[in-house]
Amino acid sequence: MRASRLLSLLLLLQTRGRMTAPELAAELEVSVRTVYRDMEALSAAGVPVYADRGPAGGYQLLDGYRTRLNGLTAEEASSLFLAGLPGPAAELGMAELAANAELKLLAALPPEPRSHASRMRERFLLDVPGWYRASDDVPHLSEVSEAVWEQRPLHMTYRRWGRREVDRVIHPYGLVLKGGSWYLVAAPPDGSPRTYRVARILTLETLPGRFARPEGFDLGGFWQAYAKEFRERMYTAEAVIKVAPGREDLLAFTMGADVVGAALAAAGEPDPEGWRTLTVPVESITHARWVLLRMGADVEVLEPPQLRALMGEAVAELAKLYG
Repeated sequence: MRASRLLSLLLLLQTRGRMTAPELAAELEVSVRTVYRDMEALSAAGVPVYADRGPAGGYQLLDGYRTRLNGLTAEEASSLFLAGLPGPAAELGMAELAANAELKLLAALPPEPRSHASRMRERFLLDVPGWYRASDDVPHLSEVSEAVWEQRPLHMTYRRWGRREVDRVIHPYGLVLKGGSWYLVAAPPDGSPRTYRVARILTLETLPGRFARPEGFDLGGFWQAYAKEFRERMYTAEAVIKVAPGREDLLAFTMGADVVGAALAAAGEPDPEGWRTLTVPVESITHARWVLLRMGADVEVLEPPQLRALMGEAVAELAKLYG
């Protein structure tokens, strides 16, 4: 365990440069005292590590020192081959690079981790898009990714909801692959970051010059906050429904497991016939009508009255259609 921690410490200093003892302790989830002891052990083993004192001080390796050890366990090496994602790599124009990197990694691994990695690749596959949908057509993705990497401003024609086209000059900060769709996180030159679906970029031009990326911008943190806000904005109303006994799983499949799970947790006991009354968030009254009609007679809408009336109208129309 300590040998693995010492190697992690060494690789942290090699990849990040100078780090303080509290920073190292936080990364390794150990005490500062443990970091001091580990530093002494590295120094005793001949690793050229030294400490600078003072507010701007910290530990760092002698300039030019590199270790060739990768320290990968069999399980860690195996997990890397789940991150290959050949489809997205090809969309980014990196299919050949990814294949070459995988081949070099396999060649560099000792026999046991190499065997684990090969079995992982043979027996597990990541398929990003959801069922019954294909990945987006993203002809501009490679150019967008290059602009993200090179910090180049972009001028694009973008199709918003409702098929309205707009022109934008943006500074691209990062790309996110979500459910088979690529999203660009970018900001206008004098604005805040927002998201754009790459498949809706109609025309794209890379502009001259480079922009300054905001210091401390965290792509993962931004995306998590955006996803949370998007979900909160998506649900604009609530519906009170009754679901038939044993049909909760079908309702979860129809409306979303997280939504229905939260509603079931807050619900009371079933009535004598086994029906349960739930309060569920919905995107809109008209959208809820379309979603809940898929449940047939396994769901009854109690509130709001407008939604109940729409359900009744739909059932009447179906009765006329089918007799």
